[in-house]
Formats: sequence, structure tokens, C-alpha cells
Amino acid sequence: MLKKRLLTALWGVPLVIVAVWFDEPIPWFTALAAVAGFVAALEFYHMVGVSRIIPLAVCGLILTLIFIVYPHFNVNLDLSLVSLILTAAVVLPMLLMLFVPKREGIFRHWAWTLTGVLYIGWLISCLVALRLEAGRDWVFLVLFATFGSDTAAYFIGKAIGRHKMAPAISPGKTWEGAVAGVLGAAVIGYLFTLDTPLRLPLDYAHAIILGVVISIFGQLGDLAESMLKRGTGVKDSGIIMPGHGGILDRLDSILFAGVIVYLFYNFFIT
Repeated sequence: MLKKRLLTALWGVPLVIVAVWFDEPIPWFTALAAVAGFVAALEFYHMVGVSRIIPLAVCGLILTLIFIVYPHFNVNLDLSLVSLILTAAVVLPMLLMLFVPKREGIFRHWAWTLTGVLYIGWLISCLVALRLEAGRDWVFLVLFATFGSDTAAYFIGKAIGRHKMAPAISPGKTWEGAVAGVLGAAVIGYLFTLDTPLRLPLDYAHAIILGVVISIFGQLGDLAESMLKRGTGVKDSGIIMPGHGGILDRLDSILFAGVIVYLFYNFFIT
């Protein structure tokens, strides 16, 4: 398992760094986010059964992509545009249900379709907006702090983890690993205050606190997806990333952490 994780990281991490760093001649990060979001939505709809109803699945995938790219058309996230997309996300799948011959459980599938659009499309759009509004360094903070938290939690949890954090949801997670994850993200946050090309306009205290918050919400995002998988009876969301599972398995922490950093930037920095 560890070997597979390392092999995946060898190609995955450089790809993400390059996509975040460069934005010409096309917005590479948005392109990568759109591809990852599309695959994650496919995995999500497969887990919850929406993929069996092709019109709803296609509608959900298209709306997910629209959410991901729309910050390019309105960097300040104007409420009128958000309202239009949200309305479409609610109404269009409901209208499509009129043409689905099999009606059993149809409203449950409609709810899961809307959930996928918001959970994946809306949350990824916050990361895309963060890249456009705040720049690449803030996105790197989200990614590196989340990766640092996950890595510390994994190794410390494996080494000394004894107290289960949520055995009914994710039996492998321990409180020792969770604390190590928080400390790891705090260290990453501190590093972003040093005189490097990635330095952020934060003092030591705020950077460390932000790292802690990123870790906490990242771990909550991980647990939320684990609860979803447990409820749908699957071990991993997919198999595209050996050692990690699916794209959604890799994004679960980043989705929650990205929203927190985006809100922090808009409320406390701008």
C-alpha cells in the first residue's frame, strides 16, 4: 500500500504543482480541477446509484463542470450568477425526472444529483476562485497543509495510534494520528511565513492557526466521505489512483480545506 501511495505521489504531486504554478497560455489549474471534478462526480454518482439514470447523471456532470469554471466569468462570485446556476441545479434534474420511465426512488436520485453538484462542483469552484483572486500561493497553502496533515496522520497513526477516532465510520483513523495531522499542518502554515517565493501576508500566529483549521476541516471532509462510502457499501470511490483509491478519495480533505481558506481570505485578507 505504501509503495503504491509513493508511486502515485511521484506523478501526482508534480502535476498539481505545475498546474497551480502556471496560468498561461491556458488556466492549467482550472483545467486540472475540471478534469478531477468530472471524474470525482462520476465516482460519486456511481456510489450513490445516480449513474444508472443517465439523464440525471449527465445533467449533474454538466452542472458540476459549470460550477467549476464559472469563477472565470465572474471572479467576485456575483450572487446573480450563483443564483442562476443554483436554480438550474435544482430545477433541471427535477424536470428531467418527468421523462424517466422508472419512477422508483426517483426523488432520492434527484437529491443525490443535487448533492453531487454542490459537494464537488461548488466546493471546487471555491479553489478555482481562490487561485484567481488570491494567487497560486494560497492554493499551495491549501494543498501542502492538507498533504502535510494527511501524511503526518497516516504515519503517526500507523506507528503509535491506539485510540480509535471514529471506528464505525473509518476504523483506521486514530486520535494520535489526528493530533499529528494538526501539528503537521501547523508546521506547514508556519513555513508559509518564511522568506520564500511562497510567503503569504500572515504573521506566525495566524499562519499556524490557519494550518490547524485546515487540518481539522480536512479531516472532517475525509470522515464525511468515509461515512458516505460506508453508507453505500464501497471501500474506495474508484481505482484510478493506486494506493489512494479514486479521485474523490484524494479530494475529500481538499474540498473542505479549500472552502475554509477561501472564506478566510475574503473575510480577513481582502
